[in-house]
Amino acid sequence: MIFKQALRRELSFTTGGVFLVLVTIMITTLVIRILGFAANGAVNPEDALVLIALATLGYMGVLLTVSLFVSILIVLVRWYKDSEMIVWFASGLSIASLIRPILYFATPLIVIIALLALFVWPWANRESTLISQRFQQRSDVSMVAAGQFKEAAKAERVFFIEELDIDKGEVKNIFAAETKNGRLSVAVASTGFIKNEAGGEKTIVLNNGRRYEGLPSQADFRILEFDEYQTKIQRKTILDPVPRDREKSVFELINDTNPGSQNANRGELLWRIGLPFMALGLVLIAIPLAYVNPRLGNYTAMFYAVLIYLIYSNLLNLTQNFVAQGKVDVFMGAWPIHTIAFFIALVLIRNRINPSLKWWRRQLPAFLSSK
Repeated sequence: MIFKQALRRELSFTTGGVFLVLVTIMITTLVIRILGFAANGAVNPEDALVLIALATLGYMGVLLTVSLFVSILIVLVRWYKDSEMIVWFASGLSIASLIRPILYFATPLIVIIALLALFVWPWANRESTLISQRFQQRSDVSMVAAGQFKEAAKAERVFFIEELDIDKGEVKNIFAAETKNGRLSVAVASTGFIKNEAGGEKTIVLNNGRRYEGLPSQADFRILEFDEYQTKIQRKTILDPVPRDREKSVFELINDTNPGSQNANRGELLWRIGLPFMALGLVLIAIPLAYVNPRLGNYTAMFYAVLIYLIYSNLLNLTQNFVAQGKVDVFMGAWPIHTIAFFIALVLIRNRINPSLKWWRRQLPAFLSSK
């Protein structure tokens, strides 16, 4: 009982600490990436926090998988290094005694990983795409705001209106810059008004202003004065983009009858189901992998842990791509990777149960290996 409580307590604290570190690294990376998109006009700066939160939620299953794997290694490596495992082994426990309490601790997290992969991952991806696409498809009507520079979705038009009277439809101190056919045109006026056209379109009419065409350094630069200048505000119909395979729910992946997307759907479904199985396989591998000679006290196991995780996750992604391309059948791609991982975990655990025997005798049943 004391052994299980001590193990559960250390695993809880270590998993929480590792998870917080990974989330911090993830958020920092996402902040740099999404703010770069916002600076380039790909996303709305006002939506940056929402996009960061959605991306973090989407990768929460992967972060939990890594946290669980690393925390088990850290705890067991420390126990070996501080000779605590020797005390437990001297008390009659073996490495097999670690399997049940560790699985008891890891099972709820693996269930959470499965729920995150099956439901939260597609929802977060879908919401992120909708936010980005609606910003790209925004109409120029949304650009009319007092005291703010507003840029069109394709950065071909910029508006600035100092004052706006919505009831009268009047505007004051207008600045409108437009790039067409590689030529810059800037119009400024002190007054104007918004005119409603047929079909719901709107036009901003500038009164008594100036228009600058071209660049001052070029010979064709012109300055024109006008009594009235009209610039149409385009209205776009916002369409929801067709969901990609990573944005579809489990039911959509299963029920989609389109032959062109069936392989991609199966590959995506294979990855979502494979993530919790990968978490389970890494947990079982971490138990024997954490062995450290107390006299050496090194952390070589961490190097192998990183290598194993990279190989495991890349093989899972590679299998997903092969299934999506139709090169591998989904049923043939679903079981080999996880089966090999469970087999490796079994072999490593049996090797650590009785290290005094030769490696090939450790794989035999107990009644045969004792002869």
